[in-house]
Amino acid sequence: MEIIKISLLSAFYVSLALVSHAQNKKLTPLQARVDVQGDSAKKSQIIGGEWVGVGIKKPEAIQLDYTNSFKGKPSYKFYLGADDNTLAGYSEGETKGRAELSYAYATHADFQKYPTKYFDDAQKMKTVYHHGKGIIPQGSSSTFTFSFYLPSSFPKDGKTIFAQWHGMPDRTLTSSPTGEVRKLSTDEFLALYDKMVFKKDQGYDIISKTEQKGKTVIKVDKKPNGWFVEQGGYPPLAFGFSDGYFYIKANSDRKYLTDKSDRTNASLKRGGNMAVEKSDFKESTIAYKMPFEDFPKDTWITFNIAIDWTQYGGEKETIVKPGKLDINMSYLKDKKQLNNHIVNNEKIMIGRNDEDGYYFKFGIYRVGGSTVPVEYNLSNYSQKIK
Repeated sequence: MEIIKISLLSAFYVSLALVSHAQNKKLTPLQARVDVQGDSAKKSQIIGGEWVGVGIKKPEAIQLDYTNSFKGKPSYKFYLGADDNTLAGYSEGETKGRAELSYAYATHADFQKYPTKYFDDAQKMKTVYHHGKGIIPQGSSSTFTFSFYLPSSFPKDGKTIFAQWHGMPDRTLTSSPTGEVRKLSTDEFLALYDKMVFKKDQGYDIISKTEQKGKTVIKVDKKPNGWFVEQGGYPPLAFGFSDGYFYIKANSDRKYLTDKSDRTNASLKRGGNMAVEKSDFKESTIAYKMPFEDFPKDTWITFNIAIDWTQYGGEKETIVKPGKLDINMSYLKDKKQLNNHIVNNEKIMIGRNDEDGYYFKFGIYRVGGSTVPVEYNLSNYSQKIK
């Protein structure tokens, strides 16, 4: 009997210790990061069985938050401070900051059926994630759900994208110095890769390679050499805050090789709901906007989204089939459940003329050179492809 009592008492104290540990672990930093384009994810880098982290590695950037749970499960808290922009922006002198979770990534298992060189080549072409999970095919119909919590402390002048569906550009689609646009074979691209370095979408000739203490040092020409590779552009769909508004913006690009000099982007200041700005190949649509002061704060908001992605004609640069977008926004206000059908099955151009499709990320993507500190929580993501 005494042994049984001691065992029960030990179990009780162990249980108390576990509860105490969980209570003290209110915020757990998630610092593992993966370059989804250029590398596979290790088991230790996969978060919650479905995500990998991208962006800045500071402990406060992405955390598991036990203090602000959603349906009994801890949510993901994201934070960027004033000094956390680590990326060059779209325009000269601008910066960007990133702390996101990507739903698309590949693992070592995705490459086991191929020779080792296949993975090495995918790393050089930055197509590793094209072989993994989470891809949404171009032209498909799909539904998505995620939940978002914006604290009332969020600054009105904060500029951030908190959810985005991103394109999956293929760098083997190139433009030569003579302007010939062509998708190269793997061997053809690797021959270029050995002679030049690509910074964003432009090529620069390698002048010399040297070995220093086992490290290869590459010197490159300062002037671009006239080669371009497909690098993508604005996300086909983004949820964010800018210019005093909450907004949902859809973008379409039917050009086979993206023209990065074309910055067609619907203005929140000029346009209302479903306002469109167009160029020869691009369309940008404000699917919805709401004044920042009207956006619900300190409550979980669930977005349900249905998308028919636009189908493009590849090298013909045509629209085969336009898209559709439907969005419902639901949340509790004064203990009442509100359901707002903010985008009503609108015909819309949404997507990119990429061979592969899209993938989802949420978190903080701070843009436009803004360094205003921002934080919020996200949870409850799911996607279904029809």
